[in-house]
Amino acid sequence: MDRSEVRIRRGAAADAPALADFAARTFAETFGAFNTPENLQAHVVNAYGFSQQTRELLDPATVTLLAEDAGTLVAYAQVRRVPPLPRVTHAAPIQLQRFYVDRPAHGRGVAQRLMDAVRETARAFGGRHLWLAVWERNPRAIAFYGKCGFVDVGDTVFYVGPDRQIDRVLVAAVG
Repeated sequence: MDRSEVRIRRGAAADAPALADFAARTFAETFGAFNTPENLQAHVVNAYGFSQQTRELLDPATVTLLAEDAGTLVAYAQVRRVPPLPRVTHAAPIQLQRFYVDRPAHGRGVAQRLMDAVRETARAFGGRHLWLAVWERNPRAIAFYGKCGFVDVGDTVFYVGPDRQIDRVLVAAVG
């Protein structure tokens, strides 16, 4: 994959089938070893199904960014204009809800290009800060977000099925 071949575009409702498959697969690959198959399946069905992806792609308060290499989805991010968690007290916060890069695309600059597009999207929403929640046991993601200027402002609870997990809440200036 040549970095110049990767194209980032806004997702549309027609992308829901491919996005649902990609999102479910990348979530399972990232977190499957740390969750029971039943809990993982329950979460994937609820969060990444075709209907859910269609709703999110059509939601005017959500922008889904797709990174493609030769027409193949290699990463995606979802940026949302929603009320922040109480610990996010920064001006004009916009949520980075999801950010996933396929393993073969790791280390090839795709994540940084996608983060640049996330920041542009947040600015278009009128945002001055981005906030996100990332699992405390995901050091690779935490390190990447730190390189992007995110700082830890506390924690929140996240459920995979009935399993209670702790996410770190991170905030960065949009720039």
